[in-house]
Amino acid sequence: MFALALVLSVLIGVALGLLGGGGSILTTPILIYALGVETKAAIATSLLVVGVTSVAAVVQHARAGNVEWRTGLIFGGAGMVGAYIGGFAAAWIPATVLMILFGAMMLATAVAMFRGRKDPGVPAGQSQALWKIIAEGLVVGVVTGLVGAGGGFLVVPALALLGGLPMKKAVGTSLLVIALKSFAGYAGHAAHVTVDLELAALVAGAAVLGSFAGSRIANVIPPDSLRRGFAGFVLVMAAFVLYQQT
Repeated sequence: MFALALVLSVLIGVALGLLGGGGSILTTPILIYALGVETKAAIATSLLVVGVTSVAAVVQHARAGNVEWRTGLIFGGAGMVGAYIGGFAAAWIPATVLMILFGAMMLATAVAMFRGRKDPGVPAGQSQALWKIIAEGLVVGVVTGLVGAGGGFLVVPALALLGGLPMKKAVGTSLLVIALKSFAGYAGHAAHVTVDLELAALVAGAAVLGSFAGSRIANVIPPDSLRRGFAGFVLVMAAFVLYQQT
């Protein structure tokens, strides 16, 4: 079972490296159902794993010039505040409620992946009001901190619409934002949850390998086919997670 969990962990990195999101949707179920980690500890561990994996993935995108650092740091800074608040507040929310919220987030992510991403037509360099970017970052951060999910598939559209970034840069920049708010969310959870750092390191290591593999897979499998296949998998996982809470 542990070997299977590590294999599945590679998919976390593949999703992050290739799609700019989706990693956290896989991490928490893997930790809970494959490795037997308690729910709140799994959410905290997921944030740490996704944070580390996103750092590895953002390096690859930065080398390709697909990271807009200023916008990413502004959005990510606001997201860090929200994620810490969400992670800290999770101490007072029952684990069952958190998993129902997580399942709902999985459903929303699956729908977003099936629909795909379309360039909203915002001219490059034309961003919206700064307060809108900060407000969106706070909201997305709170969601991420609470349930350990809601990364790229909320961040990428926000960066494209509010930050005025073309899709390639929105995907690359989202990884910077995900890393920042994942670490902040983990800090919020760490105030009331104990995390097995050795286990986190093993899962993160497998996920980082997956993030490097993601770029190679992109050259072999049509992105739309991979995205829809992954969306189907997330949909099945969402149904399983919600069923477990009934």
